[in-house]
Amino acid sequence: MAQEALPRNAFPSAREDAGTAVHVESTPQTRSPAYRLAYADTEFLLRDELRAVRLQLELMKPDLIQQELGVVSTVVIFGSTRIPDPEEARSRLEAARQAARLRPDDAGLAREAAIAERLAAKSRYYEEARRLGEIVTRVAQGNGHRELVVVTGGGPGIMEAANRGAGDVGGKSIGLSIVLPHEREPNPYVTPELCFQFHYFAVRKMHFLLRAKALVAFPGGYGTLDELFETLTLIQTGKVKPVPVLLFGREYWERIIRFDELVAEGTIGAADLDLFQYVETAEEAWAAIRDFYGFEAGPSGEISNRSD
Repeated sequence: MAQEALPRNAFPSAREDAGTAVHVESTPQTRSPAYRLAYADTEFLLRDELRAVRLQLELMKPDLIQQELGVVSTVVIFGSTRIPDPEEARSRLEAARQAARLRPDDAGLAREAAIAERLAAKSRYYEEARRLGEIVTRVAQGNGHRELVVVTGGGPGIMEAANRGAGDVGGKSIGLSIVLPHEREPNPYVTPELCFQFHYFAVRKMHFLLRAKALVAFPGGYGTLDELFETLTLIQTGKVKPVPVLLFGREYWERIIRFDELVAEGTIGAADLDLFQYVETAEEAWAAIRDFYGFEAGPSGEISNRSD
């Protein structure tokens, strides 16, 4: 008779004990919250004193799942949640203009129409982000979705576009969502098994950079600026290795942030301007990433070093 495999250890697993614990007789003692297994007690885990444990869990869960699925490196794509696809942008613009025409003396409606016009002009970035998602994901597919997997914040707008581009070519992409009062669910293009939700902004931002080989920032607001400047700070101070930081749309960024004035004021050095570069198209962005690492992507997306 074949010998049975030896057990890995003498102790029951946490999963086994959790299953056993729910089948005990109901008594005043077993119904008490104190009797619950600590790791199966949600109320206990949500106590303020357990913040350090929750931080560790948020760090470990996405990391372990990505390890199990073989994700080694990523390309991070950020941008405004408010930049819609071109068709939706045109629809919103027409509605805003119509409302302004019906009430020409309403300054608020005129302002909303002007904003809708600017967003419609920026909707081209939705298409660029979608195409960049396609380009990067073809390469990721060529290496089994191990290297250069698209990752976004999982929300609408530019993030949706990048995840959508990955889906357009049948590929996988990651979404790192966070609980917010005005956002209900991740965009529908994130790969379900790579869709994560966070409570802590700090841990979420760490996960963006943990596997990042490039960061692409499209026009955006506070969230995009936060991610951009944290990345630039970490590279500037040597806390992370340099990666390509690509700002999509020179005209937007030079109007919003006067980097040259920071140099003129002496608060950054001239060399700090080399930590990022401007790009205008998905193809230009991909070329910058490719050239930084010195590799070529074959017809099926497989990566090879140019010196090979």
